[in-house]
Amino acid sequence: MSTRRERDTLGDVSVPADALYGAQTARAVENFPISGLRPFPAFIRATVFVKKAAAAANLEAGRLPKELADAITAACDEILAGRHLDQFVVDVFQAGAGTSHNMNANEVIANRANEILNVGARGEYAKVNPNDHVNMAQSTNDVTPTAIRLALLDLTGPVIHELEQLGQAFAAKSKEYATTVKPGRTHLQDAVPITFGQEFGGWATRMRSAAARIKAGRIELCELGIGGTAAGTGLNADPQFAKRVCDHLARWTHDPIVPSADLFASMQSSAAFVRISSGMRTAAIELSSIANDIRLMVSGPRTGFGELILPAVQPGSSIMPGKVNPSIAEMVDQVCYQVIGNDTAVMLGAQAGQLELNVMMPGMNFALCFSATILANATRVFRTKAVDGMSVDEARTKEHVDSSPSLIVTALAPHIGYAKAAALVKRALAERRPLIDVALEEKVLPEADLKRVLDPLPMTKGGVQS
Repeated sequence: MSTRRERDTLGDVSVPADALYGAQTARAVENFPISGLRPFPAFIRATVFVKKAAAAANLEAGRLPKELADAITAACDEILAGRHLDQFVVDVFQAGAGTSHNMNANEVIANRANEILNVGARGEYAKVNPNDHVNMAQSTNDVTPTAIRLALLDLTGPVIHELEQLGQAFAAKSKEYATTVKPGRTHLQDAVPITFGQEFGGWATRMRSAAARIKAGRIELCELGIGGTAAGTGLNADPQFAKRVCDHLARWTHDPIVPSADLFASMQSSAAFVRISSGMRTAAIELSSIANDIRLMVSGPRTGFGELILPAVQPGSSIMPGKVNPSIAEMVDQVCYQVIGNDTAVMLGAQAGQLELNVMMPGMNFALCFSATILANATRVFRTKAVDGMSVDEARTKEHVDSSPSLIVTALAPHIGYAKAAALVKRALAERRPLIDVALEEKVLPEADLKRVLDPLPMTKGGVQS
């Protein structure tokens, strides 16, 4: 590979000849061969949005010549359009605060801006300098948390949308099976009857609530610490810089972005990241719980519950012909466990911040962007490949309802007493007979009254069965 020589404050560095990045990025590539993972495109876009807004703000302040501001803006627009993303090469696990990623962006934008101006070769920075111009009025310390917030505003929108869509899918199933009675189960034991409509309706509410929690967390993400520069004082930034940057970002992203009321707090605290991560963790817990319920109810098809039928998306075994597994629900569980683990990484990273800066931001950023990406995708696939095509085996479910005295005996207890009802259940189970047959033999109530009291559908509506 042909290289060029660049010089930074530590000395000479070899850089790939055709790279848009420069010396500091090349050092970072050498220093951090950790995961092989590159930054999420949403985080690259967010960083470049900050650079574009900073150039506009510095132009308005009279600090950046229009020729240079226009070139920087043009370079940023190319990246925002999807070009040059392969030039963002620093591993996601890198030096604290994200200096390497910030300089990667500064160098790519500076080199491309100089090409737009048709001045100098790559790495010469004849007119546009990565530090002096692209990074003007900024520090990694305020750029990185700002970019993380912007990336999360971008990535959590689809998470909220997919959770709400899944809630709607469950609501549609709730209407479809509003009167289909099923065994209720507590402690994995037969309980009172409910309808599939009620079960699915509960799932719909849980998904909507999960979406609402994440939506509430987005409010804090809109408060940006940009303009605090190195420690929150705003050193080297124009007094109006923060407001100008936020005004531009709000217009471009259509989010209600404003400067933080306390730039020092924005530097010190990662609470906004913890809150949004917690919202995604809670959504993952709810989603996994529902996926596991579905896995139970689809189990079988002959020796398990066998009450739900999922679309067959792939063969379930390389050795057992005809086997079909709940593959999509299994994938959902794995994603949810990853999101929960990512939340732990965010929590630990947030509490590890010291004094004026949290140097665990690169790790937190990766965990947050990863969670949002996989949670949105898994929720969408769960809906489209499992829930939308899910159906109830009504014959199997009726068989379960009819065969379990525990499901319906609770409604009989107010009429004959708890102890006598328990004795009826014990005998019915021992003799493997329907509860109503045993109750008729023991003449606990007239036959017409028994049939009315033990009808399972009215039981799902609550109250005392009379």
